[in-house]
Amino acid sequence: MEQELEIELKNLVTSEEFERLVSHFSIPKDQFKSQTNYYFDTSDFALKKHGCALRIREKDNTFTFTLKEPQGDGLLESNEKLSDEDAELLIKGEGLETSELLDHLQEKYQIHPSDLCNLGSLETYRHEETYQSGLLVFDHSKYLGVEDFELEFEVSDRKQGEVEFEALLSEFDIPNRETPNKIQRFFNQKHK
Repeated sequence: MEQELEIELKNLVTSEEFERLVSHFSIPKDQFKSQTNYYFDTSDFALKKHGCALRIREKDNTFTFTLKEPQGDGLLESNEKLSDEDAELLIKGEGLETSELLDHLQEKYQIHPSDLCNLGSLETYRHEETYQSGLLVFDHSKYLGVEDFELEFEVSDRKQGEVEFEALLSEFDIPNRETPNKIQRFFNQKHK
């Protein structure tokens, strides 16, 4: 299992703002790559109550099982590669024989793997590029009958990243919008 501290700054943008940014950065449409997130929690949302998120991401014909947990200035992201077969079992709601992430959930949060259920999926068309001190991410997501556009800035230093991100938003006259993360937006839409 690999772990890293993730610091992301996010801002929802309109489709028009998104297109202006894509045009400014000269990003061809074929540079956007598709990925699908399958989100999991218990029926009583035990992970959400702990501020955690659990997903399987399908990207480039590979599956990565990811747990995000609050830690300090960001989120501790734990990743475990899954075989196609194991990913399919989890997505179908069937258990796995072994998984470091599932073991961690049981030990730290007393969440048994059989308590987890697949809540649905979110498809994102993503482009990433280096920008100033971080990685600028352009996301067009579709889920539960809605679509949204988001700009993310992944950085190692939150304060420096905030200054650079705010300057970028200001340059394009994009207001700073409160932006829940994708799983929160997914939950909000699912519970409407």
